Amino acid sequence: MRRFLLAVAVWIAAVVPAGGEVVRLSLDGTVNPATSSYVVRGLREASRSGAELAVLVLDTPGGLDTAMKEIMEAILSSPVPVVVWVGPAGARAASAGTFILISADVAAMAPGTSTGAAHPVALAGETVPEDDPTVQKALNDAVSRIRSVAELRGRNADWAERAVRESATATATEALDLGVIELIADSFSSLLAALDGYTLPDGRVLHTAGLPVREIGMTLQEKFFSYLADPNLVYILLLLGLYGLIYEFFTPGIGIGLVGGGISLFLAILGLQILPMSFVGIGLILFGVLLMVLDAFTPTNGILTVGGVVSLLIGSFSLFELEGTPLRLSWGTVAATVGTLTLVFLFIASKGLLAQRRRPRPLTTMVGLTGIAKDDLAPEGWVLVKGEYWRARAEGNPIRKGDRVRVVDQERSRLIVRREE
Repeated sequence: MRRFLLAVAVWIAAVVPAGGEVVRLSLDGTVNPATSSYVVRGLREASRSGAELAVLVLDTPGGLDTAMKEIMEAILSSPVPVVVWVGPAGARAASAGTFILISADVAAMAPGTSTGAAHPVALAGETVPEDDPTVQKALNDAVSRIRSVAELRGRNADWAERAVRESATATATEALDLGVIELIADSFSSLLAALDGYTLPDGRVLHTAGLPVREIGMTLQEKFFSYLADPNLVYILLLLGLYGLIYEFFTPGIGIGLVGGGISLFLAILGLQILPMSFVGIGLILFGVLLMVLDAFTPTNGILTVGGVVSLLIGSFSLFELEGTPLRLSWGTVAATVGTLTLVFLFIASKGLLAQRRRPRPLTTMVGLTGIAKDDLAPEGWVLVKGEYWRARAEGNPIRKGDRVRVVDQERSRLIVRREE
């Protein structure tokens, strides 16, 4: 019996591969706090499950520096070997993606992919000037970081520096020739086949043949926050929320302004917690909205509205602190959002104020009805019209008690009457 159990154990050991599994992660989109949280969680789960290796499928234009740093630290400290594969064909690892690719235990790319272009970019998307001391400081910091990681992984540190300083790029074949990556694989399955028996610089040998692949996806919360990591979307939601509440203020009652504006404002607040924001920008936007509201009640001939629009524009472009990332708030979004909402606000505000200043009129008019004078109208007294007593003022000939009268006008609850001949 003991020999039989031993034979079964040997057979299981021969059939079932060691190392457990291959964990697959996918980062498709910008590098932001939501995607960094996902990657860090996936690597921790791979470590807890005793996975043979974790593969990060990467396709990104770049993203936030803080999120990139978290992903790099998770990769560098992971006890499970991490393979970063830029794929499939047409994918890219630009900007922050270059840093993530360089930090992998094994860097791989698919044919038809590219990497590089890691030079810092400004908020509006243009390349930052080299003579700016603040930018130069950030540039040197990025260079030292990518060189140290490239040297740690035994990759081409000179090319990595040029990718930051000169926005150098490389295709998959060029990256392999330059010593930036170790493998080219046209599919995920061919990547696993190429990794079977691969020896890492620290002496560990990867065994991937026959291993099950477990894909860890993003949770609904991570996907939701990833969508909110777009500064253009957050900006539109913020202004929609503010103007929606203002609309509700001008048209009292629980309606679309309160519901839509409240939801938009709460979503914008969630997005502002994800993106690096400036309190100065928030203050300028709120001040601009306040000036426009005050202009609706103050006869300044539009001066406050002009000041409000200027404050809105300045606050819009100082709202997010996104230097060094392709994430940016576009001029088109700001111009279209501020212009459209301002025109809508002015239209609604003007209609609301006209309605407030218009002399109230009853739902039903009494003009044209006839009645009987119950007093001598000299010039005022009481009349009976349609079975109701009304305060009335005589117009034209004097009116005596008992005369028949006709209503010719109405001032709120007082009637203007004439004696009927």
